[in-house]
Amino acid sequence: MSTSIRWRKSSFSGGDGPNCVELARRADTTLIRESDDPHVVLAATRPGLAAFIAAVKAGDFDHLAVARGGSAG
Repeated sequence: MSTSIRWRKSSFSGGDGPNCVELARRADTTLIRESDDPHVVLAATRPGLAAFIAAVKAGDFDHLAVARGGSAG
């Protein structure tokens, strides 16, 4: 992957820790990787990813979330 790609991680990731999912854009493709293995990159061009991101932002999966320092509930 090009070094010009700007990776972003969630504020929930705990800063520079290795347990993060990172996202980046390249043209019409969303790139996804885990920060602990940055050389494995998934390229998602399908509309399903956009729908998933919209659902996450809308809170559709909040009931599955594990609170910081807690458990899902």
